[in-house]
Amino acid sequence: MELLSALSLDDLAVSFSKLPVFPLFDVAYYIISILYLKYEPGAVALSKRSPVASWLCAMLYCFGSYILADVLLGESPIHYFSNNANILLASAVWYLTFFCPLNIFYKIVSFLPVKLVLVGMKEVVRVRKIAIGIHHAHHQYHHGWVIMVLIGWVKGSGVALMSNLEQLLRGVWKPETNEILHMSFPTKASLYGAILFTLQQAHWLPISKAYLIFFFTLFMAVCKIYMTATHSHGSPFAIFESGICFVLFGSANGDHDDHSDHHHHHDDHDVSHSAAKSKEELNEGTRKRKTKKAE
Repeated sequence: MELLSALSLDDLAVSFSKLPVFPLFDVAYYIISILYLKYEPGAVALSKRSPVASWLCAMLYCFGSYILADVLLGESPIHYFSNNANILLASAVWYLTFFCPLNIFYKIVSFLPVKLVLVGMKEVVRVRKIAIGIHHAHHQYHHGWVIMVLIGWVKGSGVALMSNLEQLLRGVWKPETNEILHMSFPTKASLYGAILFTLQQAHWLPISKAYLIFFFTLFMAVCKIYMTATHSHGSPFAIFESGICFVLFGSANGDHDDHSDHHHHHDDHDVSHSAAKSKEELNEGTRKRKTKKAE
């Protein structure tokens, strides 16, 4: 903390943590979220065939994290829809993304330099939502660390966690794409961020919330901008996770190798059995030909 003070980051971190996200950063969040919706197979056709279903999918992309967090905390899942300004902004972005003449709006926001700026702005909102989720859960469950982590995680990546529900609205059912089974970078980062903010809230992490918001936002924005610019689907956590998982849980291929060895032994037995059978059939055929020739 003394080093950070020496770098004169106090005022910057505090000012950044108090920076309002509405409407500018929220609009960027809606644009990128609905842009990703348009990338989904069949999303454009759905908007023409059933605009209501398309609009509901867009609302889940924009507000799914709030809905899921409210459900977990025993609140009304449609509570956030009372924020008329946010709903109208998200609806306007949805309409322009799918129905703007000549697709002009989509071409502008999908232009890479513009998209990179919007992606960075979206991460500002994501980290702020994680921090707010932790604070909200702590208000109701002062010592419920697991609950705080869960709510913070959901606030940061609720859209991805509700992806199967959104798929149902589009008439698609792919349970194998469950986000829990195949976590993307934002989902993993939101989980790790929720853990950090929970530790900070419980005073186990010796850093102020303003600094944590500032540095974690910087990390998320840089990672997402780089991954978007390079079209990368990897994760900066991969090396760290592989080492930790190997130490704590062992090799992920252990059981598979045992099964493979058993499978190979079984195949070797089948091959040997087939070879022996073929040799036996060949000898039988030779014997019959000799008998026939002798007759």
